Amino acid sequence: MLYNTKLIQKYDKPGPRYTSYPPANFFQSGFSSDDYKSQIEQSNQALPHNLSFYFHVPFCPQLCHFCGCNTDLMRNKTFVTRYFAALRKEFLTVSEHLDKTRKVTQIHWGGGTPNAVSLKEIASVMNLVRSHFHIDAGADVAMECNPAYLTYQQVDELADMGINRISIGVQDFNTDVLRIINRKPSKLPVEVIAAYMKSKNMTVNLDFVYGLPGQTTESFGDSIRQALSVSPDRIVTFSYAHVPWVKEAQKILEAYAIPAAEQKLDMFGRAFDLIIEAGYVPIGLDHFARPEDEMAKALNDRTLHRNFMGYCVKKHTGQVYAFGSTAISQLDNAYIQNLKPTVAYMESVESSGLAADKGYQLTFRDKVCREIINTLMCNHFVDLNAISAAFNLSLNDLFDLILFDESELQPLLDDHLVTLDNYKLTILPEGKMFLRNVAMLFDPLLKNRDNSPMRFSKTV
Repeated sequence: MLYNTKLIQKYDKPGPRYTSYPPANFFQSGFSSDDYKSQIEQSNQALPHNLSFYFHVPFCPQLCHFCGCNTDLMRNKTFVTRYFAALRKEFLTVSEHLDKTRKVTQIHWGGGTPNAVSLKEIASVMNLVRSHFHIDAGADVAMECNPAYLTYQQVDELADMGINRISIGVQDFNTDVLRIINRKPSKLPVEVIAAYMKSKNMTVNLDFVYGLPGQTTESFGDSIRQALSVSPDRIVTFSYAHVPWVKEAQKILEAYAIPAAEQKLDMFGRAFDLIIEAGYVPIGLDHFARPEDEMAKALNDRTLHRNFMGYCVKKHTGQVYAFGSTAISQLDNAYIQNLKPTVAYMESVESSGLAADKGYQLTFRDKVCREIINTLMCNHFVDLNAISAAFNLSLNDLFDLILFDESELQPLLDDHLVTLDNYKLTILPEGKMFLRNVAMLFDPLLKNRDNSPMRFSKTV
């Protein structure tokens, strides 16, 4: 996969990742527990009607220097037990305000390192979910796992509690790269533990990060070749976002040479070619799936969806109710983020049952922009006429509402990165690397971004 260096220099600018719209940078402090309860109750009448539950486990036995997630160094067993007691209490509090006839179609455990804690704690929460809600037979029930702690026994226990998909955070097979980022290698050979997961009818994801210090195009290609020999169901290649103003530990990596944008593109290009040659279908921005996978089929039907938990299909899509420190609930009308510090989160839940900290109330304009940007980010296509009709707007009114200037598309058209036919915008294969740049054109909150104090990672 070849990229034009001049285009990279032209479009590689800071911009949101758009895992939500508006991005979390726009969340505001002062969102109370009462505000959250009100939003939960309103969400029962909103779409999608399904429920998605996210549980955040912040604990890691060892903190990786590259990680941008909310993590906390593993403390004693008593501390972890207290955290899970708070997690269960928060779930019960939210459950009081949810319509129990709504079915659960998605559950995701993230972190942190969820498989580094006692799985009895995980099971206690899963049992609580089953006792209060109906989990759909086809639900996507997933957990992020660090292979440094993943064992046969863990796979058995996770399968028994209903986990049917595991994302193994390999990041890189190169031990020198793992040493630089302060990450342990896999406890068992990845191909062995992946085969065991498949024997339990689990979907296997292998996750990688490119752009890390110590990586080269050739070494990252070697990691992808090794991954392909495992025959995972899905492969993810995340771009490393260097944001030391958010995650101070990333400054440690500045002692090493962090690959520049062109090098990162070479890494991605090599990985892309290898994965496509192996028969996988590119999904969204950074995922790949087998052609028979439901995500590949959803992409073909232009029904792919995305939330803070990643890409998913419409049948699994629900409004997201998130639990744990810094967890973000994504409801139709609002986003609510919990307190970030682990102790503060626990104290708040222990006293009131909830830990809401920041939030954002979506306006009509926000919902319109969200639909456009989500559609672009997932399906690389958007029909602006269909969007305007869905929201009972004329095309001119749509453009006025979201402050869209059609002339801003011209450079992308001239560079053959997108096409526009009767206001059906298609991102061409050459333009997929600049997907975030396209989405930014439909984001009125960034129209004055040159004067904004907000900071984002670069789009490429």
